[in-house]
Amino acid sequence: MQTVYIAIILAPLIGAAIAGLFGQRIGRTGAHRLTIAAVGLSCLLSFVTLIGLLTGSVAPFDGALYTWAAIDGLTLEVGVLVDRLTAMMMVVVTFVSLMVHIYTIGYMADDEHNWPEASGAGRASYQRFFSYINLFTFSMLMLVMANNFLQLFFGWEAVGLVSYLLIGFWLNRPTAVFANLKAFLVNRVGDFGFLLGIATVWMYYGSLDYAAVFDTAQSLPAQTMSLFGGEMMVASVACVLLFIGAMGKSAQVPLHVWLPDSMEGPTPISALIHAATMVTAGIFMVARMSPLYELSEVALSLILVIGALTAFFMGLVGLVQNDIKRVIAYSTLSQLGYMFVALGASAYAAGVFHLMTHAFFKALLFLGAGSVIIAMHHKQDMSEMGGLRRYMPVTYWTMLIGSLALIGTPFFSGYYSKDAIIEAAHLAAEAGRPGAGFAYWCVLLGVFVTALYSFRLFFMVFHGRERMDEHTREHLHESPRVVTVPLILLAIPSVAIGLFTTGPMLFGDYFGGSLFVAEGNDVLAEMGAHVWHGPISFGFHALVNPAFWLALAGVVVAWLLYFRRPDLLPGVRDRLAPVQRVLERKYGFDELWINGFAATGRGIGRALWKGGDVGLIDGVLIHGTVRVIGRMAATLRGVQSGYLYHYAFAMIIGLLILMTWLLGTTRGWFA
Repeated sequence: MQTVYIAIILAPLIGAAIAGLFGQRIGRTGAHRLTIAAVGLSCLLSFVTLIGLLTGSVAPFDGALYTWAAIDGLTLEVGVLVDRLTAMMMVVVTFVSLMVHIYTIGYMADDEHNWPEASGAGRASYQRFFSYINLFTFSMLMLVMANNFLQLFFGWEAVGLVSYLLIGFWLNRPTAVFANLKAFLVNRVGDFGFLLGIATVWMYYGSLDYAAVFDTAQSLPAQTMSLFGGEMMVASVACVLLFIGAMGKSAQVPLHVWLPDSMEGPTPISALIHAATMVTAGIFMVARMSPLYELSEVALSLILVIGALTAFFMGLVGLVQNDIKRVIAYSTLSQLGYMFVALGASAYAAGVFHLMTHAFFKALLFLGAGSVIIAMHHKQDMSEMGGLRRYMPVTYWTMLIGSLALIGTPFFSGYYSKDAIIEAAHLAAEAGRPGAGFAYWCVLLGVFVTALYSFRLFFMVFHGRERMDEHTREHLHESPRVVTVPLILLAIPSVAIGLFTTGPMLFGDYFGGSLFVAEGNDVLAEMGAHVWHGPISFGFHALVNPAFWLALAGVVVAWLLYFRRPDLLPGVRDRLAPVQRVLERKYGFDELWINGFAATGRGIGRALWKGGDVGLIDGVLIHGTVRVIGRMAATLRGVQSGYLYHYAFAMIIGLLILMTWLLGTTRGWFA
């Protein structure tokens, strides 16, 4: 199976290299056929691997493929860890990526029109985009299939680099350039903590291999280290530092500010970042490191609180956004918060399960939004839409399915995973875990907020009065099949996958077949003992669950304000004007980063430039030295007159000084 695993990883890399380096030679058709075939091969082999692990025909694998270096007892390897957790992630990443690749053919068909003709930057942009998304898939596969921290860090940084290239793909747009720079810099803050966490692991556990680290940590659970004049548990320090990296990659407060701005990139990459690649890396990392996190209640409580803050308060910001993609982006922030709450409650299966279900319906929502944007001639303002239902029936029904899954409608995939997270937070609070009570109320109330912003978008876009201009209305039509077929294929798991996977993944032994997943699912076992009798009975359990009624209330309020009685909106806005201003400013986080963190960095850089570079180096060391040498040269030039009697006089004066010094030294005149 090692050959299969190598093929899964390398196929997208080879496709990216050929499309990127030889794009103009193979042409547009050759580029998309090659890259789709590459990710399709990875997807097929990933499904084969998952099925083999589930049936027992394939054994979990943990081993090195290549030893890169060995330095003083530290072995740096390229390795593969394939168990059920990894296989599930491989399938999600490659399947969603495959749908995005196919969808991109339609979405980027006229990409050359986005570039100024004179610049020449639009040449082969279509091929370059396919190269980038293939490279993105390769980077994520390297991350999820790693068996050591070095390879994990490589994949971690690679997805960050490719996201930078894709968010700013339309580099002639200043907003896109600002967005990709913002994403890159904010992630550097998180990655600094991540790198310190890896360094802590190696320093105190003596290895970068997952298995060796977990074994050492389990044997020394109370090991401490000196930090800031006190003693702290090594596991707590390492886990908190690693989580700081996850906060950046998975966009948790306050390192979340880059994710909404990532909407400046083309819609296919928005779907790929938000559904299956970059933002899920932090969730996967914490789940993979669960044996380590189970040793630190401090780290788990921190994860609970940060996840809860993000889940509720970022969802509120989505209520005041009019850009269709930004509403879905804030939804992603909120849902990532739900996943972290599950991880902080030690319900790792619930967090990873929500990651899986969310990938399908969030990719569906983003690609559906892209279909709307295509029809609207790349307008994204929902206040200029309305009534699109009769023009775009396929997009309408698939977006409805995605929205119902997102809000946790019974029997849709999102219901099973989200309900498990809420119940896990509740049980963790009853067990006394610090922060769990706060987290429970945040994720419970967040259900109402999720339903409200989701169906606000739905009613504003597809129902009500048509608010677009006449030219746009005349050209409205359903998107081509290359766009709608991926929507339909993503809608199917958005509805059905929970029916088939909830039992084994939440209440069964699915993760019992994983090599390194902590036995931290007591809350799910307790929940399953009370309410799990199959997916149908669990769906009817919603009737006695407050989350269901909160979601229904959110839909009803959205229906009333944005469809039935939109005349009520001005009065509501007037009464809630102070709250709306806070939400429109996004709680001031952008100002904090731009005018605080970034401005401080620019100020320090400016001071070092003017004081150090211009003042000290240029002014003193370079120009100052030149001036001193020039003045000395001018003085010495005056001595070199060219007259013989001047030189004779200087020699006589020098001789007199020398004789005086010798005579004074022998007679003690200078003693």
